[in-house]
Amino acid sequence: MLSNGRILTRRLFTRKPLTRRLLTRRRRIALLGGALAASTALAAAAVTTVSAQAAAAGCRVAYSVTSQWPGGFTGSLAITNLGDPLTAWTLKFSFTAGQQVTSGWNGTFSQSGSAVTVTDAGYNGALGTGASTSAGFNATWTSANPAPASFTLNGVACTGNPTTITPTPTGTRTSAPSPTPTRTSPTPTPTRTTAPPTGGNPPAWPTATGSVTVTATIKVSGTYDGQLRRYTASGLGGGDQDEDQQPVFDLPSGGTLQNVIIGAPGVDGIHCEATCTLRNVWWEDVGEDAATLKGSSSSQTMTIDGGGARHADDKVFQHNGPGTFIIRNFQVSDFGKLYRSCGNCSSQYKRSVQIQNVWVTSPGSAIAGINTNYGDSARFSGITIIGDSSRKISICDKYTGNDDGDEPVKTGSGADSTYCLYSSSDITYR
Repeated sequence: MLSNGRILTRRLFTRKPLTRRLLTRRRRIALLGGALAASTALAAAAVTTVSAQAAAAGCRVAYSVTSQWPGGFTGSLAITNLGDPLTAWTLKFSFTAGQQVTSGWNGTFSQSGSAVTVTDAGYNGALGTGASTSAGFNATWTSANPAPASFTLNGVACTGNPTTITPTPTGTRTSAPSPTPTRTSPTPTPTRTTAPPTGGNPPAWPTATGSVTVTATIKVSGTYDGQLRRYTASGLGGGDQDEDQQPVFDLPSGGTLQNVIIGAPGVDGIHCEATCTLRNVWWEDVGEDAATLKGSSSSQTMTIDGGGARHADDKVFQHNGPGTFIIRNFQVSDFGKLYRSCGNCSSQYKRSVQIQNVWVTSPGSAIAGINTNYGDSARFSGITIIGDSSRKISICDKYTGNDDGDEPVKTGSGADSTYCLYSSSDITYR
């Protein structure tokens, strides 16, 4: 009691007047409110800082005219993402001499005046860092056909190097904010110090949109669009190296096959009877051959544009007839030879092959095999070889062919000025 009494007495003598106590409480409330306001402002500033962090971006576009004739041409676009992964992309560029796109593939093309816009085709919209994809088109031209001067991918200029873009913070302020404290030592935004290796990664394999069982060879007339369905042979062969297997597709002169996946067994793939085009065709497990050019005209051309092939015990593409074989924007892995000019056909011809912008993934034997005694030639550019540190994959093998069915004799390999045409800058190892 005495202790409590003493405390009570002390409180009675030290208690402040009511007016003073009210003023003190208001001052504390004001100070607390100011602290809360400052804390809110700092939180808002922190949110703004996070939302404005920079994102790495950049791209590279290789533009080429792969063929040209009076009034028209075919163009190719090899697109490499040098920045953060993309789930979709839009490429923009402008022509300067009145060229007009008439058709395209591996993307949706539109044109307004000189400005061309290409959006991904869905199956090739995802591009990881360093990943590449390709698109192609046909177009008209008049007096000149210069290449576009610049390209943008998702609004970012394609300079061939990574860049840094800082997004503008989003959101609506509902009231005038208190002054935001200034950050005196901001955390530096990380930047990419090195660009991805030259050549990038090959485009991702597509996912089949459906399935078709093929019990008899499909004869293609005009343009056949498979809409990325998987075509699986039944009763056409076993998918090995037997010579009596049937093709899944057969194309007459001028035929076009596009957006097709050929499943296992691959049997004898695709036959082209003369000039033909295969766009965005994929072989999941190559059988005897993925595709064969037959015919008898020296002016015929078989064009492979986009797509890929896996698991070829021997050849991927077989060139039996004369003419030119073009392979571009293509990927191959686990294979024997990507291209072979027939070494022992009963009818032999001078043949040529052009291999452009191709990704080659080990294991593999050779990219091309040609017969020098018949005057064959092979030209290479933009070749990226992946996973072959010991460089076992030959770029170009040379043979002495024959027309009596004997095994052709290999006479050498490597670049020269007549048959195997390439330089070290045309080949990139990763």
